[in-house]
Amino acid sequence: MANIIIYSMFFIIGTLLGSFFTLAIHRIPLKQNITHERSYCPKCNHKLNFLDLIPILSYLFLGGKCRYCKNKIRPRYLILEILSGMVFLFLVLSLNINIFSTYTGKYIYLLFLILYISTLIIVGGIDKEKKEITNSVMIFGFIIEIMYITYLYVLEANMYRYIIYLTIIIILALLNKLFFKKTKGQYTIQILILCFFLAIATKEEITILSIITTLVLIAIKIFINKIKKRQVTEKLPVGYYLCFSNIAILIIQNFLLGS
Repeated sequence: MANIIIYSMFFIIGTLLGSFFTLAIHRIPLKQNITHERSYCPKCNHKLNFLDLIPILSYLFLGGKCRYCKNKIRPRYLILEILSGMVFLFLVLSLNINIFSTYTGKYIYLLFLILYISTLIIVGGIDKEKKEITNSVMIFGFIIEIMYITYLYVLEANMYRYIIYLTIIIILALLNKLFFKKTKGQYTIQILILCFFLAIATKEEITILSIITTLVLIAIKIFINKIKKRQVTEKLPVGYYLCFSNIAILIIQNFLLGS
């Protein structure tokens, strides 16, 4: 019974984070504050109150419309809240978290994964909307990874792969800033940095599977566009596919390995 309560709590936490993700994905590209400014309707700019911000329930009770201007709210808000709840529920289930027997190290790993996955959802969401990898969110993700690497160092884990990947990332970031800023190559370098970011957190096998899955999804997308005779001139959000493939494969691996 206690574990069911824990799982339910993580689903609720996931929906709350999903609500925050929609806010962050909308505001970060606009350089708006995501922590201290109250949520508002993007159509009428009316400040939202507590009853307007309850994940899933507010959308359903309001009929998918703003309480104040009656404009339709994009379904993606509801979808992201539900999916976020499911992601964090499956994450806890995949790690086999048990309140009575789980050791402290696994809770620390769970906290790291929550922050890591949150970073990927925001990075992927912004990439889908704007076709760009946001540096500020990536920096936050690297800080989280460095903190976890420091924790592993205290536990005397092997640091060589982390040092190598961080060195490569620093070199790529410098090249991006010096030679590729505001050019077509900038996005490519950002994707490479994202790949090494994934490799630090989820190791090589999951990263490679994420890349393969991304290539397959992009090929399917291009194939569908050709069937529909739809000419697409804008670049595809590679980072979006990478981030969500990585999350899915990570959770599936945890289930398979019985972590």
